[in-house]
Amino acid sequence: MKPIMILGLVLIAAGIAGLIFSNISWTETEPLLKAGPLQINTEEKHTVWIPTAAAIAAVLAGLGLVFAGKRTA
Repeated sequence: MKPIMILGLVLIAAGIAGLIFSNISWTETEPLLKAGPLQINTEEKHTVWIPTAAAIAAVLAGLGLVFAGKRTA
């Protein structure tokens, strides 16, 4: 399989994942205060939104790369 087709398949998979999961979130724990055996932590939640238009564009670009890879075969 050609590298351009592999890149196209990766873009298609990423675009479909972006359509299924509209956001990705995680929690980060950081130490706030350390005093001997006592430790106070703080948790911060992060969220990254995935635009629907970007996911659709990734799928279309991936399809274009797959078809372009087949044409040059």
